[in-house]
Amino acid sequence: MAIKELTFVVCFWAVCGHEFFSSTDQIAQLYEMKKDLLMSLSQCIDAKEEDVEMKSALQNLLLSYSESEDPEKAVRDPVAAYKLLRRLRSELIIIIKHFQLTYQCNTYEDEFLEIPELEDLDGAASGLIRLQEIYKLYPQNITNETSLNADEAYHVGWVAHEERKFQHAFLWFLYSLNKLTKSSITTEKELFYYLKSSAFWFGSLPQIYFNQQLPNLDPSNDEVKVQLNRLLHFLGTSNPDIFTLNTESSHYETLCRGEIDEMTSKKQMALSCRYSTGGGNPRLMFAPAKEEVEWDKPRIIRYHDIISDREIEILKNISRPLLFRSETSEGVSKIRTSQCVFLEEDNPVVSRVSQRIADITGLSKESAEDLQIQNYGIGGRYEPHYDAWDEENERIATFLIYMSDVEKGGATVFPQVGVALKPKKGSAVFWYNLHKNGNVDLNTEHAGCPVLRGNKWVANKWILQFGQEFRRPCSLSYWE
Repeated sequence: MAIKELTFVVCFWAVCGHEFFSSTDQIAQLYEMKKDLLMSLSQCIDAKEEDVEMKSALQNLLLSYSESEDPEKAVRDPVAAYKLLRRLRSELIIIIKHFQLTYQCNTYEDEFLEIPELEDLDGAASGLIRLQEIYKLYPQNITNETSLNADEAYHVGWVAHEERKFQHAFLWFLYSLNKLTKSSITTEKELFYYLKSSAFWFGSLPQIYFNQQLPNLDPSNDEVKVQLNRLLHFLGTSNPDIFTLNTESSHYETLCRGEIDEMTSKKQMALSCRYSTGGGNPRLMFAPAKEEVEWDKPRIIRYHDIISDREIEILKNISRPLLFRSETSEGVSKIRTSQCVFLEEDNPVVSRVSQRIADITGLSKESAEDLQIQNYGIGGRYEPHYDAWDEENERIATFLIYMSDVEKGGATVFPQVGVALKPKKGSAVFWYNLHKNGNVDLNTEHAGCPVLRGNKWVANKWILQFGQEFRRPCSLSYWE
C-alpha cells in the first residue's frame, strides 16, 4: 500500500479577522473540528512507535474530551460557552506548539485550524457583562449553573474595568477573590489593586481604606458591606452602594426582562388570529398561513409553522462555513453581536422560502434583499434600531423567521409601543417599516435582546420599496 507524505498546516486567521465570540455555533463547530484533528493526529503518531512522548501528550488531550460532552448544548449557556472558548484557545495553542510536524500518513487532508484570538475572549467576557447589565445579574447569578474559577472571573472583571463598568468589575474581582486557590494564576495583590481601583472610580472612595482593609475583606460577609456603608455615611459622601446593582432601566431593558405593562398584555390578549390566503393567492388556498396579530399599531403579524425543521437545518448547514461578523450602518459595532450571511436563490430551499414570504405578504420578492441568516454570539444582541432610514428605495417591510427556540432572553422588542415577542422555532413576524405615505414609522424601532440561554438562529428578508407600488399603494395622507 502506497504511503503518502502529508504536512499538517496550522495557522492563525490574520487579515480577515475571523471571530468566534459573535457566534455560539462557530464555537461548537470549532470544538468538533479540533476533536477530529486530534483523532487523526493520534492515528498518524501511532504509526511512529518511537514518538512515545508525542503519543502520551495526545492521549492526555483526547482524554480531556468526554464522549457525552455536547458542544451544541454547552454553548447554550453563555458562561459555559465562555469557558469552552478559553479552553479551545489554550489547547489549540498546545497543538501548534507540539504537533506542527510532518508525518507519513494517508488518513487526513491538509487542515487549517482557526485559533480564537485574545480579542475573542475579551468579546465573550463583554457579552457576559452585557447580560448582567440588561438582566440585573450578580456574578453568582450568572454563574449559577456553570461556575468560573478565579482566573476566569478575574478576566471578566478586567474587561469590565477596561470598559469603565466599575461596579461590575468590583463585583467580579470580589468573586475571583473568593475563588482563589493555590493553583490560581491570579494573585491577591492583583485583586486588591483592582478592587481598590474599581471602587475608587465608581465612587471616589478613600484609597487608604482599601489599602488597609482590603486584605481582610470577605466577599461572603455581609458585615463588610455594612461597615463600608457606615464609612461612606461618616465621610459625608453621596456615593451609591457598590454592592447593589442599580435597578433603573430603559424601556428596552425592562421589555427584555419580560416586564410587560398590564394594559399592553390585556390589549394583546384581545387581538385575533386567523387562517390567511394572502389575499387569495392560489398557493395558499389549500394550505393557508396561520396568522396571529401581535400588535395593531404598528401592525405586527406572527405567522406560525412557516418553515419546517428540515428546511431550517439545510439553511444552517449552508450558512455555517460562510458566516461573518454582522454589521450596522456604521460597520462592525458592539451594539450588534452576531454573525450572518446573505444567501442567493440559486439554492432550492432558499428560493422556496423567499417565494413563501412573497405569497404570504403579497409583496414582490423581485425587489427584496437576499435572505439573511444570523446566529447570535455570547450575550448576542442587536440594540434598538430601525430597519429604514429615509433613503431612496427604502426597506418597506421586514419578515423575520425564528429558526430556533431560545430558553431565556433573545426576544424581539419594540420599545416605543412596549411589545415583546418571544422567539418560537418555525414561526415568523412581519411588519411594515414605512407608513403608506413613505415616511418611516417611528414605532417600528425594535431590538434583539441579549440571549441569556440558548442558541439563537434567525432568518430575515428585507423587502424594498421599489416594485411594490401596486401591491401596497402609497397614500397622499400625512397620517397614513
